[in-house]
Amino acid sequence: MSANTAAKSQTIRDPRAVKIKRALLSVSDKDGLIDLAKALSEHSVEILSTGGTAKAIKDAGIDVKDVSDHTGFPEMMDGRVKTLHPKVHGGILSRRSDDNHVQAQKDHEIGDIDLVVVNLYPFSETVAKGADYDTCIENIDIGGPAMIRSAAKNHEFVTIITDPQDYEDVIEELKTHEGATTYKLRQKLAANAYSLTATYDSNISSWFMKQTNADEFPRRISFSGTLQQSLRYGENPHQNAALYHVDGSTRPGAAHSSQIQGKELSYNNINDTDAAYELVAEFDAPAVAIIKHANPCGVSTGDNVSDAYDRALRCDPVSAFGGIIALNRTLTADVAEKIIKVFSEVIIAPDVEAGALDILKTKKNLRVLTTGGLPDIHAKRHLVKRIAGGLLVQDCDNGVITAEDLRVVSEREPTQEELEDMIFAFKVAKHVKSNAIIYAKDGATVGIGAGQMSRLDSSRIAARKAIDAAEAAGFPDSLAKGSVVASDAFFPFADGLISAAEAGVTAVIQPGGSIRDEEVIKAADERGLAMVYTDMRHFRH
Repeated sequence: MSANTAAKSQTIRDPRAVKIKRALLSVSDKDGLIDLAKALSEHSVEILSTGGTAKAIKDAGIDVKDVSDHTGFPEMMDGRVKTLHPKVHGGILSRRSDDNHVQAQKDHEIGDIDLVVVNLYPFSETVAKGADYDTCIENIDIGGPAMIRSAAKNHEFVTIITDPQDYEDVIEELKTHEGATTYKLRQKLAANAYSLTATYDSNISSWFMKQTNADEFPRRISFSGTLQQSLRYGENPHQNAALYHVDGSTRPGAAHSSQIQGKELSYNNINDTDAAYELVAEFDAPAVAIIKHANPCGVSTGDNVSDAYDRALRCDPVSAFGGIIALNRTLTADVAEKIIKVFSEVIIAPDVEAGALDILKTKKNLRVLTTGGLPDIHAKRHLVKRIAGGLLVQDCDNGVITAEDLRVVSEREPTQEELEDMIFAFKVAKHVKSNAIIYAKDGATVGIGAGQMSRLDSSRIAARKAIDAAEAAGFPDSLAKGSVVASDAFFPFADGLISAAEAGVTAVIQPGGSIRDEEVIKAADERGLAMVYTDMRHFRH
């Protein structure tokens, strides 16, 4: 016996390999179907099928038996009942090693079904297309999940395929094991199957909650996602990571973008890019944000994205090195020319001009993403954070403050220019890690203090950034001179506000609500500052 023959013989003798003699195929996704059916036919597998799947197999010249002929029972109720039959589920669920099961099969003339190939009615796709309620209901699969769960439960004897991506693995095993599959593969496919049915039911449950206006936080909650790509590593090289698409979500952003240039995205790239794009979506005017470690180091609006980019970069040109750049308008060639002068990791924009892409191609590692649109900052959605033994779930922070929402608490009323800058700065504060202090002037940040344990420290850091930016630009005075300051939460003491006043601010926007509010208001009045309350906090942890 040759070495190859011996190896093959040893493989075939796998004691848990199960030969496939009869298969049931019922799929809505016909990709790869005919190749699989041909492989089954070549191994003399009897094929059972239904509806459009049976027609496609017949049209390919492959023998197929209709499920209704197998069960002796017609399809009925507009196809709602076709595989829900003992000759189907008995053939799938029978333990071949159990004499009682085998005898029951003989008594009721139930033949084995060794392979089940099912993918489900396209419920989520139907919802995404805006179908009406009744159409969505009709796209809730019943027979499919029942067969999948039956086959997965009995994976000791039955192979279950729920995704065309797995066809090739099964076809290869049929070749290698003379028409049989191994237990290891069946176990893997069963796990995939239960993931699918869990996801499917989760999507239906989420949809039903919206239709019935059920409690915002239901008694039981589930979230589902589909693997998009494995990542090189997580936040650090010793951590594994992957990107999943949230099922049913089409929110424009990093997860659903098209990468048109550059090397593979990392976990940190995606996280920072998401933060950057959500920030620029806050603004109606052309806007640019430059992000580093999930915090903005410069944000600006402008008459156009070129002007906005210049002023965003000016805020902190040192931190911008190796940053993420987000635009809420099409990336133009003139902006591309500026961007390539500073090392950047990622650019994300709704679209990119052809001329701009030609320029960006000179930096082949620069990742360029397009989204086709901007996320809706008003859309209601849940944010989820995993903790030990639990999940923290909350609404996203889509609170928006307008001029009409503000309460002037100082002796001096703010000017129109100060009001506009305060609203701008408070929008930015929503996207900066707490404690957040934002100095802004003329629709651009001039100093940002982020993530400090003390609000006073954040204020001092932001003031220092404004001085550094002025020196880099060759200006004689700190960029904070004549600016406004936004605080994401109230000033617990007057010291943070006094620090901002010493940096040169003229107006303050903050939520208010401290037990020392009067002390803080007095400090503002003593320094001639205008101060407004938002009565809305923007903590970001």
